Amino acid sequence: MNIEVQYLELCREILRENEREIAEGRWTPNRTGVGTVGVFGRMLKHDFREGFPALTTKKLYFNCVKAELLWFLAGRTDLEFLHERGCHIWDKDAARNGGKLGPIYGKQWRAWEGANGKTYDQIAWVIQQIREIAADPERPHPNSRRLVVSPWNVADLEEMALPPCHGPFQFHVKDGKLHLAVWQRSADLFLGLPFNIASYALLLHMVAQVTGLEVGTYTHYLNDVHIYRNLLDQVRLQITREPYPLPKLWLNPEIKEIDQFTMDDIKLVDYRHHPPIRGELSV
Repeated sequence: MNIEVQYLELCREILRENEREIAEGRWTPNRTGVGTVGVFGRMLKHDFREGFPALTTKKLYFNCVKAELLWFLAGRTDLEFLHERGCHIWDKDAARNGGKLGPIYGKQWRAWEGANGKTYDQIAWVIQQIREIAADPERPHPNSRRLVVSPWNVADLEEMALPPCHGPFQFHVKDGKLHLAVWQRSADLFLGLPFNIASYALLLHMVAQVTGLEVGTYTHYLNDVHIYRNLLDQVRLQITREPYPLPKLWLNPEIKEIDQFTMDDIKLVDYRHHPPIRGELSV
């Protein structure tokens, strides 16, 4: 089933399962002060033969998806990198934390500091392991089920403007294809999740290219997935729209290393979408 169809059905399920709560104004409280309704423990799965999972029932700002992922991969946590590329999605979180984001995703992906005093580049490590497995798939590899990257560094959580909502994630190599599964503790269904899906799908393609593998499947595990009270009307509008065929992704085939990708090396092709649906981010 097309991942956008699954996403829209999840929207309908949350509205249906929480119909009484919505009618009675019984919202689940949370740190933002804006109540939610939601469900717990769901899964979305995508086969890339259907296209790249950029949702079409509202415009996805793919430029910002690219910018944020490249920011993570660069190991950066400053806003300057994002602002230079026209992306401001982290501004509110930084403002809430004295202008700083702290040791969030990029820091943990590329320079995790262990209790032993050593620093670990998880992205470089996992790519090297994938390359070794791809080079000799018949040989048992000690790390074939350990291809995991995690941003959840317990020692650093208190210094983060926002503890990681998504991750860890795990790669899997089988029959010349690279698969990816993502675990997400908290998912803003309307604003955040479409962005997260596109970001990790892009990461999968990038890692597959630099390791010489084909792209396999994408699985996204959702724990607390919710709709904010102030975004109910936007969700109701989105589920009335008929999805278009999904676009294709183009990556510059000359890129052979993950750190070589730039904004110009990543493009969506034939992205037909409905108009944007704007909503206020709750922080």
